[in-house]
Amino acid sequence: MKKLFLLLCLCHFSSAVKHTLRYALTASSEVQDFNFVGVTVVDGIVAGYCDSVNKKVEPKQDWMRKLIEDDPQHLEWHTQQCYVYYPNFFKTMIHDLKQLFNQSGGVHILQTNAGCDWDDETGEVTGFYQFGYDGEDLMSFDLKTLTWVASKPQAYHINTRWQSDKTVIQSIEYQLTQIFPEWLKKYVAYSNSSLLRTEPSVFLLQKTPSSPVSCHATGFFPDRAMMFWRKDGEEIHEDVEPGEILPNHDGTFQMSVDLDLSSVTREDWWRYDCVFHLSGVKDDIITRLDEAVIRTNRERPSNMTVPIVAAMVALALFLVAAFGFMAYKKKKAKGPPSSPDNGPEVSEKLNPDN
Repeated sequence: MKKLFLLLCLCHFSSAVKHTLRYALTASSEVQDFNFVGVTVVDGIVAGYCDSVNKKVEPKQDWMRKLIEDDPQHLEWHTQQCYVYYPNFFKTMIHDLKQLFNQSGGVHILQTNAGCDWDDETGEVTGFYQFGYDGEDLMSFDLKTLTWVASKPQAYHINTRWQSDKTVIQSIEYQLTQIFPEWLKKYVAYSNSSLLRTEPSVFLLQKTPSSPVSCHATGFFPDRAMMFWRKDGEEIHEDVEPGEILPNHDGTFQMSVDLDLSSVTREDWWRYDCVFHLSGVKDDIITRLDEAVIRTNRERPSNMTVPIVAAMVALALFLVAAFGFMAYKKKKAKGPPSSPDNGPEVSEKLNPDN
């Protein structure tokens, strides 16, 4: 079983990775208002952003900031595209589409999804360029035949006009087959260089005292890793439930493996530990099963318990004493109660003229 598990891991290590680059551009137009937003997405992670309001190209990842520091022309090109070329192009296209769709007012949205996919093992590159209007497909570019394909009858006019312009066709082809793949490879190189410097974190989690203990690793890169539980130094599979490797929002990965301790006494917990192995890293991260280090939602007694209880008791005694003293003062102010038997006698002593 162990050999089979290692074989599956090695197969995963050697598998190819398909990288993706997406430029998602959106423009919305009203009668007297126009907004444009551009987002660069690399391998499903937002790497850059720009909009027509802030007038600023904003990198969203540290590695993208490093890239534009090393290559200022890359930032200049994207700034020109975001604030000059595409806003003007989208304004003109929305104006034409409103006429073709016989629309006089309202809010209309034009979207572009352009980019490429790259297989880092085979070197295969697939480019795409698509337009959508008001939430529906409008037209797309077929890279194999170098032709525009209209999804709506209203787009035939634009489709024919663009198809007749050979300069536009050549420009689109060059973008999809040369520029975008080159940038994607550059983005991946910078991203990997940054992510390889990240330090993974490994910790133990448990929801309730009767729940399995989960050994959780996060923040590691690449995704070629394995994690398992051991007992007395030997890997175990009974009462163990491994989880999948999942992506984090920053490009790193996470994984978990659960251990059911329902049949294990507390005295034997010290015999178990969790091992996290990251491909290419010599030293494994070993975490011993210890109740003191398990992260949980349930409350634990702390060193502050005794002082807090003592303070509450002291406060209660103080309030009791305070109320007692106030009652005593109030009672004293009224004087001692008079006896019905000596009432007149006391009155005569106080008034000697009687």
